[in-house]
Amino acid sequence: MEPANYTRVTEFILTGLSQTREVQLVLFVVFLSFYLFILPGNVLIICTIRLDPHLTSPMYFLLANLAFLDIWYSSITAPKMLVDFFVERKIISFGGCIAQLFFLHFVGASEMFLLTVMAFDRYAAICRPLHYATIMNRRLCCILVALSWTGGFIHSIIQVALIVRLPFCGPNELDSYFCDITQVVRIACANTFPEELVMIFSSGLISVVCFIALLMSYAFLLAMLKKHSGSGESTNRAMSTCYSHITIVVLMFGPSIYIYARPFDSFSLDKVVSVFHTVIFPLLNPIIYTLRNKEVKTAMKKLVNRYILCKEK
Repeated sequence: MEPANYTRVTEFILTGLSQTREVQLVLFVVFLSFYLFILPGNVLIICTIRLDPHLTSPMYFLLANLAFLDIWYSSITAPKMLVDFFVERKIISFGGCIAQLFFLHFVGASEMFLLTVMAFDRYAAICRPLHYATIMNRRLCCILVALSWTGGFIHSIIQVALIVRLPFCGPNELDSYFCDITQVVRIACANTFPEELVMIFSSGLISVVCFIALLMSYAFLLAMLKKHSGSGESTNRAMSTCYSHITIVVLMFGPSIYIYARPFDSFSLDKVVSVFHTVIFPLLNPIIYTLRNKEVKTAMKKLVNRYILCKEK
């Protein structure tokens, strides 16, 4: 029941990752170095796929979209986190908090759905190789990517709609470095059990179901490759791609399940898991995939030699 008289909260105070000045400086250097080192790598992946005429397969089109979503996802929280390392009082407005929450779930859910599309792409390539180009044509790829984004948007709107209807009358301190439903729900001036239950089902249950379904799909594909194929280069390449996808799925869904598929109580590991979930893993995902893909690595080297090293000479 919403209180009759209360002062509407207009801003939230973030506790950040640490209160110690020295630790904050160390974290700033570490995260800034990582962000500035990995971010250009993801941009290079997108440019390589866009500019190289040999990387026209649907798999690379989906990889470029994954890299774009990962850059966007990590940039939702990382810039403010870096700035807040030098701010005594870490504040975010109510509107800014809702916006951060919206984009976090919009992009995060879109990426989960995109990973499902990538699994379907691998199924078509491995189980229907003769019809792969027909099945995964550019039109279908664009439709599937658009559906992933639409699904992410609908999921995020549900989270925001549940949050904005809650009364916030104090306290206004969030034990985190960014706004998310797990922290915001805790400080609402009302019984949030129904909202929390819906959020757990819409975020946690979706994560668990998609995670299990994707692991089972890739296990089936790997079994198919080992059973019906030899040890040729194409088989090894397909298995390497599947292992890369599995790694990305685990990195994306593991922290998400930990955060959202349980009651929104506070635990000591929450901040550590959140950092890896919102900053570290999203930037690493395309890099992990690329390191196991010879075609992309070769194309990236050619692109660097053509557009960067040649200009320096």
